[in-house]
Amino acid sequence: MKHRYLDSMALLQEYGRPAIFLTMTCNPNWPEIKERLQPGEEAYNRPDILARVFKAKLSILNDKIMSGEIFGEVGSAIHVIEFQKRGLPHAHFLIILKPAFKYLTAEAYNRVVSAELPDQTTNSYLYSLVVKHMMHGPCGHLNAENVCMKEGKCKNHYPKSFAEYTSHGQGSYPIYQRRDNQRTAKVRVTC
Repeated sequence: MKHRYLDSMALLQEYGRPAIFLTMTCNPNWPEIKERLQPGEEAYNRPDILARVFKAKLSILNDKIMSGEIFGEVGSAIHVIEFQKRGLPHAHFLIILKPAFKYLTAEAYNRVVSAELPDQTTNSYLYSLVVKHMMHGPCGHLNAENVCMKEGKCKNHYPKSFAEYTSHGQGSYPIYQRRDNQRTAKVRVTC
């Protein structure tokens, strides 16, 4: 483990800071997993299937990243695989882009990241995926018992403020464009 850590630090010294931190999580509802389960069987009880399908999809993603197909030419990349509760694997990537492909402007960030809710009428599939998998909450006055609540506020600082443009925030973290376009979604309705 120490040897791998030192190798990773050597990559950072050679190629510079990572441009992208990407997480890929195993989805127990992937069709490749569902079709291999016996009737009544839960994906969580078959870590062998979960690991094999995840590894295959991870290899495909890694190939696309390294070929420059997704983010541009990659100088170097490292990833680590971890297992969540119930045995679901996930991977964290640090991707270092070649200097000509680094994201230095708000427009460059906006090409790869969106913090806005997609339009439900023009892109209903993407809208449903974002609402199901990528939205935080409810918390605050809607659900004061949520695990994210600390001293009456969301410890993750949600909801984020609206921002007309992408800009650099504190500690080099971008503040992503999130315009007040009146789009709303109902997330995980509580009783």
